[in-house]
Parts: sequence; structure tokens; C-alpha cells
Amino acid sequence: MRQPGQGKTEGHEAAPLAVLDAAQIDLAAPAGDQVYQLLRGPILEMQLPPGCPVSEAELGSRLGVSRTPVREALMRLREEGLINTYPSRGSFVATLSRERILGAQFLREAIELAIVRRVMAEGLQADDLDALEGNLAAQSLAAEAEDFPRYHTLDDQFHRLLAAATGLPRTAVVLEREKIQLDRLRCLSLKVDGQLQSLLVEHQAILDAITSGDEAAAVTKMQAHCRTVLNVLETLSQQHQDYFE
Repeated sequence: MRQPGQGKTEGHEAAPLAVLDAAQIDLAAPAGDQVYQLLRGPILEMQLPPGCPVSEAELGSRLGVSRTPVREALMRLREEGLINTYPSRGSFVATLSRERILGAQFLREAIELAIVRRVMAEGLQADDLDALEGNLAAQSLAAEAEDFPRYHTLDDQFHRLLAAATGLPRTAVVLEREKIQLDRLRCLSLKVDGQLQSLLVEHQAILDAITSGDEAAAVTKMQAHCRTVLNVLETLSQQHQDYFE
């Protein structure tokens, strides 16, 4: 396994935390949670790539906060497997792990299929359908424009909307937590040729099966959709070897 901080992609070596320069901290709100959110987004979007250093002192300086909220944020990110801290070396964005990716995919698939079955059993409410259709329309625009960050956000939103349609609020929370180890791979996969349009077609097919009342088709299409990212795992691990353990 390569050492932390080695083999970083060119362009991220000079000042990777510069992506946070425009960030604003609300002094009236707890700083630790804000630092956590400000770091978590760029990590999941691969703006802070695997292996790049995350200095407590630099973070505090860039965000204008003390080391205490920075340490709180890094502790939460370590618990999620997004940051690794090494004695005498410091903290680094965690590399991608095949084992953790496969485990996360397994759990995500189980949750997503349960969501589909619950929605089919309870029925999709008009407000939920409107939200999902609006999301797909926005996905289409983002895919056409090849707006990868926007599409990633809408992709996540589509699945949160389905989870919300179960009427069980904890479902979306658990789904978000269990798919964390997949999110960076999903972000990388969006730039594979044709991936945006393929995902859009899959999302539309899932919703069509649900609205037509075909539970078997909805479950089958969701299962295939959840496994899409695994189809590009080998290719991406070869193209971005420095990102993987």
C-alpha cells in the first residue's frame, strides 16, 4: 500500500485546501459542524482527492477557526472512513478501498430494494411523483450540459426522494450513511463516456416501473442500477491507481 500523501494527482499538490478559500463560517452557529460539512462535500466530489494532506493548522487559517472545531470535524470524517490520521504524519483524505466499496454497495442495494418494495406497497403519492418527475427533468438538463457536479447532486436527490416516499424518515438517513464509501467512486464514474445518459435512462425506467405498478420490474431495474457503478470499478481503479489502496 502506498504511503499517505504519495502519488497525488498533479494539480492537487500545491494547495489542495484552496478549494475552501471561498467558504464562509457562520460565527453564530457551531463551527465544528460547519467545518465538517465544508470538508465532506469536496472529499465526496473528489475536489480533495484520496491521499491529499489535510492540515489542521491550514484548515483553521483558511476558515478562520481554532483547532478545536477542526479536530471535531476530522474525527467525524475519520468515523465515516473519509479521513485517515497517522502519528507524526498528519491527516490525509482516505484512499478508496475495494473492500469498503463492495460492502457499501451490498448494503445500499439492500436498502434501495426495500425502499422500492415499500413504495410499491404503500403507493406513490402525487406530491412525491411530482418531485421525482421534476428531479428527472433537471437531471436531463444537467446530463445534456455535462454538468457533472450538478448531476451528482440530482442523482443523490432522486434516491433521497424515493426514500422519503416510504414515509419512514430514518430511511434516507441510513441510506446516506451506508453509501458514503460508494460516493467518490460514483463521482469518478460520471465522467465515463455515456454514463450520465445511461443513469438518466435507468432512473426513468425505475420510476416508470413504479408508476405502472410493476413491482418485479421496479425491483429488477433498481438492482441493476445499484450495480452499475461496479461495472466500471475495474476500469476506474486502473485509470486512477493513486486513488486506490
